[in-house]
Amino acid sequence: MRIHELSPAPGSNAARKRKGRGMGSGLGKTSGRGHKGQGQRSGGGKGAGFEGGQTPLQRRLPKRGFTNIFQKEFAEVKLADLNRFEAGTVVTPERMQEAGLIKKASLNVKVLGNGSIEHALTVQAHGFTKSAAAKIEEAGGKVEVI
Repeated sequence: MRIHELSPAPGSNAARKRKGRGMGSGLGKTSGRGHKGQGQRSGGGKGAGFEGGQTPLQRRLPKRGFTNIFQKEFAEVKLADLNRFEAGTVVTPERMQEAGLIKKASLNVKVLGNGSIEHALTVQAHGFTKSAAAKIEEAGGKVEVI
């Protein structure tokens, strides 16, 4: 296929307005923008959120709280989900990603104490809740903080 063989998809509106192609075209001279003013200028027009001079909504609403830029993001894994690994396995963030428990192995992983664990595992993660650590050790496993 060559560029001259390309054609618009059937049923699509391929006819575009050819502006500034003379007075006979119907879109000559001002090219459909009218005479003078904000709308006629390049880049002119009102911005998103402009309400005709009324104070915009984003300025009328009260501002609350703040965003902590130093906050660490954790991928959370429930203890019951670790039962899919065989007994004696060393469970790392990479293994959790392969099993589909977390999306990225590069994120900090925290194991939550939801559910119970049925066999001994060595779990490596960036954080554990107290109940999760207790349940893993109770089952004969090890908790390793990375």
